[in-house]
Amino acid sequence: MFEAVEELIGEHADLEKQLADPSVHADQANARKLNKRYAELTPIVSSYRSWRQLGDDIDTARELGQDDPDFAAEVKELEKEREELTERLRLLLVPRDPNDDKDVILEVKAGEGGEESALFAGDLLRMYLRYAERVGWKTEILDANASDLGGYKDVQVAVKARASHEPGQGVWARLKYEGGVHRVQRVPATESQGRIHTSAAGVLVTPEAEDVEVEIGPNDLRIDVYRSSGPGGQSVNTTDSAVRITHLPSGLVVSCQNEKSQLQNKESAMRILRSRLLAAAQEEAEREASDARRSQVRTVDRSERIRTYNFPENRISDHRVGFKAYNLDQVLDGDLDAMIQACVDADSAAKLAAAGDGSS
Repeated sequence: MFEAVEELIGEHADLEKQLADPSVHADQANARKLNKRYAELTPIVSSYRSWRQLGDDIDTARELGQDDPDFAAEVKELEKEREELTERLRLLLVPRDPNDDKDVILEVKAGEGGEESALFAGDLLRMYLRYAERVGWKTEILDANASDLGGYKDVQVAVKARASHEPGQGVWARLKYEGGVHRVQRVPATESQGRIHTSAAGVLVTPEAEDVEVEIGPNDLRIDVYRSSGPGGQSVNTTDSAVRITHLPSGLVVSCQNEKSQLQNKESAMRILRSRLLAAAQEEAEREASDARRSQVRTVDRSERIRTYNFPENRISDHRVGFKAYNLDQVLDGDLDAMIQACVDADSAAKLAAAGDGSS
């Protein structure tokens, strides 16, 4: 399992030398790239060194244990510790998603169910905003189409990490499992008979693209402006500030009307468009390699449900990994860590199994 670790240790040492050279930091983009790779390798190198040291400690304890029972008793504890470290190393060596450190564009869209579905979409949005606040991420509403009762027909929000983080703790690394159809079972606010209804909302999560990652030609776009629609206000419906951008080669259409300025709406729409084009390009590449992503359900009309929110039982269930808990109120308040970690663990286990099959 650790055949490649020595090579990674060499790469880590080389990166350390490069980053110590002041001239390297003259190119900020390259320096960020080197720092990112160095941060990825550091836990592997540190864990491997500890793993080897534990091996030496076990050998020493066994030798001394022939004459001293205290050392003999220590062997089992050291062996257990080494087994745990072995599993950690196995997980660290699983091939990582190259997008794990990226920020994301998260979209929530109401499905069938009218106002109840829109209200549930609003609940999901607040859940993600509160989760982001808990973990120290920054959020920015890019565009929102509100419903009459205070929910959302659809809403797009940018989620960004504020500072550096441990590998596997980036925004995409944690939120990529949220993409799909979310089902709710509860008595709607509009229901006078107290009957439980089922409705759904869709969540789409895409890694936010940098300008250099998606090439958009000057003739690839058709940009239309129009008058904003929605709830009234002093600056709404008075100017043609809303923007609709059509990417002609792909047919993708993005509209934004959340900001008062036409320029701000155009910038927000371009961010959403770039992230969608990047996701589409990556999915196409993965399809060609027979490894297309299957974790996200793209439309609310699809029958597959990734998660159910049952209000009468205060129950949250993730159908992909069999996760179930009875703290729905806390989850909706942003306590998503346990549920997301269950998805991370299942994903890692699947990758480990696939790696094992490939090596056999």
